Amino acid sequence: MHIILNAFSFLREKLTDQGYNYLDAPMSLPENISIGGLIDLMGLKQESVEAVFVNHKVMPKETILHDGDRIALLPPGTPGSYRLMLGIKKIEKD
Repeated sequence: MHIILNAFSFLREKLTDQGYNYLDAPMSLPENISIGGLIDLMGLKQESVEAVFVNHKVMPKETILHDGDRIALLPPGTPGSYRLMLGIKKIEKD
């Protein structure tokens, strides 16, 4: 299976240290791997990735990836208003 990976902010340095490209980088992965499995495979800590976009939508780390998916990894620290606009954080209702 093949995906396209992008990563932002300090994740770029961490991926470079692990020997991975981070900008429109094609990757070959085993079938039925989850987002969390991808993070582990790349040697990143789960908590170093706050949000993952799969084909432009924020998805939970349990999501199984598919051939041709475009993945974007976001670290913690995205400013508040963008967190809402991007779907990282939901508006909490009483």
